[in-house]
Amino acid sequence: MEPIVLASASPRRQEILKKLDIPFIVHPANIEEAIPEDIKLEDAPEYLAARKISAVAKSFADTQDTQWILGADTLIVYKNKIFGKPKSQEEARKFLKQLQGHTHKVITGLALYNGNIFDITTRTSINKVTFAPMSEEDINWYLATDEWHGVAGAYRIQGEGSRFISKIEGTESSVMGLPIYELCDMLREQNYPLFQ
Repeated sequence: MEPIVLASASPRRQEILKKLDIPFIVHPANIEEAIPEDIKLEDAPEYLAARKISAVAKSFADTQDTQWILGADTLIVYKNKIFGKPKSQEEARKFLKQLQGHTHKVITGLALYNGNIFDITTRTSINKVTFAPMSEEDINWYLATDEWHGVAGAYRIQGEGSRFISKIEGTESSVMGLPIYELCDMLREQNYPLFQ
């Protein structure tokens, strides 16, 4: 199988690709993750995933013939507000206080570049995650695990954060940042040799 260039440094996305036995090379995209005002929140992750592909493709332009590039982006949205990666423990506390006891959306956008036909295909997976109510003690305990670092919404569903998730409507892989079904569907559509 040809390796896929993963335009992300996310350990979770790497774990999922390993689990699927898909060879990959990590080449994180260096983009400013700004969302234009005229884009709906549901469309923003796909837009950012495609921008990551463009940035990586440009960096390879003259040095490497790239067949496959995969971009992904995940947003956490509650009450039409984006919960990004907290910049401090206090911001993480604020996020958790707002999300606890409520249901929020986790929107993951994928973009796949096929260098054989010079085309980008995209998909979006929208999931709902419900947090159980959290006491001040629960929040303090979770913040002390340091899982809030570098993750949208200040929690990791595949780690200690799972203790506080009472319901998922969708798939765990999508909430982790790389929806398996949508990824495999895109690869099949583009004739990537998934089963070798």
